[in-house]
Amino acid sequence: MKKSFVVAQITDSHLFSDIDRCHHQANVYQNLLKVLQALSENSAVDCIVFTGDLTQDHTEGSYQRFCQAVAVSGLKVPIYYLAGNHDEPKMMTKHLSQEPFSNQRVIESENWQIILLDSKTDTPKGKVNTQELTWLQEVINPDKSQLLMMHHHPVNVGYFIDKHPLQDKVCFWQVINKYSSIQMIACGHVHRAMSLFPSGTVAENELLSGEFVQSVPVYTCPATSIEFDHTSEHLKATSQGPGYRLWFLDDNKSFVTEVNFIW
Repeated sequence: MKKSFVVAQITDSHLFSDIDRCHHQANVYQNLLKVLQALSENSAVDCIVFTGDLTQDHTEGSYQRFCQAVAVSGLKVPIYYLAGNHDEPKMMTKHLSQEPFSNQRVIESENWQIILLDSKTDTPKGKVNTQELTWLQEVINPDKSQLLMMHHHPVNVGYFIDKHPLQDKVCFWQVINKYSSIQMIACGHVHRAMSLFPSGTVAENELLSGEFVQSVPVYTCPATSIEFDHTSEHLKATSQGPGYRLWFLDDNKSFVTEVNFIW
């Protein structure tokens, strides 16, 4: 008997309208297709969440290529999505409008809520604005556990992508820290798999001016396109193949997460 609700997280496909065009020597369309095909063969997966940066060349054709890859893979489970800093939300809505795609931003299982937060701005940096934070507080069910998913990273990761982080972290974490039911945050954007844990205990009124307290672990997701070299001062890809993250959300409100790569 199945005891977990299984969510597959994919992110940062950075597609071109030309399926043969490469990004830092990687054929990003083929990389995405490999990941989608692997997920289509995993019968345990209940849904997929794409956490942004579908396009690299900002063309309508790149969105069509994403849909094409999904169709070729034969995926049948629902695919939810968020816009990344490269994306045009209206274009996503236009092309990701038919099954298996869904624009729903709260996914419910018996004991879990997966809540998709919009962090897109007009710049590469992100922000979860006041309206979005108000919405989050309205949809949280404190009787369930929450997995929050977003594009931008809400804590620094220690390499060049920190030039384009989530802005207004204090306001963001002030809201997150109100809810003991929020178990973890998952994001894209950083093109690496990392587990970033709180460094201390959160106490009421502990936030100081210009500082914030991280109350829950943040997990980043490998990209389907390229993995970043965290030792470089500038954007540089490693030889690592495309990857994805799986979330196993158990009935007892515990969870397990794992990262898989495809060579």
